[in-house]
Amino acid sequence: MKRVMIVGQPGAGKTWLARQMGAITGLPVHHMDMIHFLPGWVERPRGDKIALARAVEEQDSWIFEGGLSATYDTRLRRCDTLVVLDVPLWRRGWRILWRTLRSYGRNRPEMPEGCPEKFRPEFWQWVWRTRHIGRASHQALAENAGRGVDVYLLRSRGEVRHYLDDLKARQKAGTR
Repeated sequence: MKRVMIVGQPGAGKTWLARQMGAITGLPVHHMDMIHFLPGWVERPRGDKIALARAVEEQDSWIFEGGLSATYDTRLRRCDTLVVLDVPLWRRGWRILWRTLRSYGRNRPEMPEGCPEKFRPEFWQWVWRTRHIGRASHQALAENAGRGVDVYLLRSRGEVRHYLDDLKARQKAGTR
């Protein structure tokens, strides 16, 4: 395991999982939100986002979590492991609400400076509007992964815990 792609809809647990995997494997962790936003919740221009994502993809090793479907094809070709978090909408909504309340007015570590956590109705609307499209897109990634890509489709906290326990055991044993 050298290059890990983690995808899932908002609130699925991508950031948390990436941090856990980084701690277990020692691989560098990259968050798409750092690429997506500039300070003040300003969206970075699309071309710049793609260029920055490609720069991460070109590195020898990474755990890269987050969206930007315009780079899914190249990220999928470069990764050796794909983790798809397919978490129910109700659980994702709860997680989004909890992280907003917990971090309200402060920057989360995976966000650029100047992007303090706040309630953003447009974000909640986007979560609702894209719930079916995002899920289908991530499932298609899993179906289209190349033969050399280990694919993990995780749908619950228990499955995520089991995956991390297995990853720890494989790291200890020195196997992929």
